[in-house]
Amino acid sequence: MNTIPAYSGARISGCGEGSLDRLLPSVILGLSPRKRTTSQCKSEPPLLRTSKRTIYTAGRPPWYNEHGAQSKEAFVIGLCGGSASGKTTVARKIIEALDVPWVVLLSMDSFYKVLIMMQRQLLAARNDYNFDHPDAFDFDLLTHTLRKLKQGKSVKIPVYDFTTHGRQKEWKTVYGASVIIFEGIMSFADKALLQLLDMKIFVETDSDIRLVRRLRRDITERGRDIEGVIKQYNKFVKPAFEQYIEPTMRLADLVVPRGGGNMVAIDLIVQHVHSQAALASAHQAQPLPQTLSVLESTPQVRGMHTIIRNKETSRDEFIFYSKRLMRLLIERALSFLPSQVHIVQTPQGEDYEGRSFHGKRITGVSILRAGETMEPALRAVCKDVRIGKILIQTNQDTGEPELHYLRLPKDISEDHVILMDCTVSTGAAAMMAVRVLLDHDVQEDKILLVSLLMAEMGVHSVAYAFPQVKIITTAVDKKVNDVFHIIPGIGNFGDRYFGTDAPPDWSDEDLDEPSY
Repeated sequence: MNTIPAYSGARISGCGEGSLDRLLPSVILGLSPRKRTTSQCKSEPPLLRTSKRTIYTAGRPPWYNEHGAQSKEAFVIGLCGGSASGKTTVARKIIEALDVPWVVLLSMDSFYKVLIMMQRQLLAARNDYNFDHPDAFDFDLLTHTLRKLKQGKSVKIPVYDFTTHGRQKEWKTVYGASVIIFEGIMSFADKALLQLLDMKIFVETDSDIRLVRRLRRDITERGRDIEGVIKQYNKFVKPAFEQYIEPTMRLADLVVPRGGGNMVAIDLIVQHVHSQAALASAHQAQPLPQTLSVLESTPQVRGMHTIIRNKETSRDEFIFYSKRLMRLLIERALSFLPSQVHIVQTPQGEDYEGRSFHGKRITGVSILRAGETMEPALRAVCKDVRIGKILIQTNQDTGEPELHYLRLPKDISEDHVILMDCTVSTGAAAMMAVRVLLDHDVQEDKILLVSLLMAEMGVHSVAYAFPQVKIITTAVDKKVNDVFHIIPGIGNFGDRYFGTDAPPDWSDEDLDEPSY
């Protein structure tokens, strides 16, 4: 029975398996801890949209650079400051200004110690437990986790529940990244932790502002009453700041007054990180990866692209020439499957040294809905091929890809999988789909991502995240616009193919749903 994992860099919404009319979200409860990965919490969004690109703040697997070589250790920025001083805001401003593709945002709040029943009932319930003391944090687990992240290894991070004062059963999985930003009130309080920080920043904010922010946060997000918050602030928060937090300001490389509003300080931080870590800009032109194979641009192929890219093309012609391209694309993809020598005897009694597929099975997996249009081409050239389906849609409010539906054939782990999507823009949905396959034990080097059209951003993102996945397409366009449409592009493929919600002129600018 297939299970539906949650995925780093994405939120799960209405997941299920089996037929489309029977969704079973309850299956997520039966996941093994080894395979399950979870989305970032609201304070740590897995995707950050900028005017230039999408930044993946959940990190990325595996720890390789864009050339497939082992990378050096991540650059770790430590952010310290009083409670509600604006550390998370500063972290997000740094992430956006850095413009590097892979960042991990690690919060010290995840590493509070679990309170025993007596502590919860007698102290925490009456706001008498000191959460602002160094003893409230699990520094051993925190140091171990940050050290592994710095080395580029995946880690399990606890999810702390501030209502029950315990850790949720399912921990989230985070992968290594180019830059790690670690923030917390006691970020500079442990010597072993300090040694892992490449840059130390103290966020200084007026105490009255911090009190107002803490009141708002604890009442609205943590379900506490105003009297309890004020009592806790006067009894623990303020004294702890004066005794444990403020003195560590002297350890900082840079003090940032006024928090996230101080763009001068943030610009200085970004310049320093780039100079010290020698980070390549995310949007800087890079050679296309070796794992990419683009169909030869023959007059025939270019002619078909001319027809399907033309906004004046009728739906019938669009479907006809798209199918022709799909057939060529699938045939090209099959050439990358492993083969072995196979000698047969011809009707004339002579031996012929040919080739045959060397593997257990071939399975096609389509990313709904556009990827489903490629299934007939695959079935036409692969007899009895098995088909799986994944539905990934972008949440219009958060901008995150969401897994809505999953049906994969049994025993897919040993198969060579042809993952099909008609267009790939940022690569977010494709990477999520690859992550789904990997969590079902499909080997990375047995996955072939095929797409009619890709943007360079999507190609780099997929290749950087999964350097063993083979990428096959008929064309690569250079640009993605502010709403993540490929430029010059092909329009919304699903709308044009199925004739749904299509504007009269098929223009990219008027499309409602971008293709990821």
